[in-house]
Amino acid sequence: MKTMAPQPQTRTIPQAGSRNQRRILRHLAMSALSGLLAGAVAAGVLMILDIGSIGTLIARSTAPLLAAATVLAPFALIGTAAGAAIGLLPYLRKFRR
Repeated sequence: MKTMAPQPQTRTIPQAGSRNQRRILRHLAMSALSGLLAGAVAAGVLMILDIGSIGTLIARSTAPLLAAATVLAPFALIGTAAGAAIGLLPYLRKFRR
């Protein structure tokens, strides 16, 4: 079994580090927004297609907007978290090396 020699650490100038951070944050925000959209679409499909009679329950509710928001919010939050996690995977792999 070979021992690996330590790799020399590279130094970055502050402007390059800041630019890289902005790029990573933009990528993370776009991934989170796409997850939010996917979660909202999934909740909308559940309501429109009346899967599990969710659409009927919302339509018969005394406050249908509140009922729809109660269904939509968890789907959107879970989608956002999943999108952000998936967006971080390439960066986690890059920094593990």
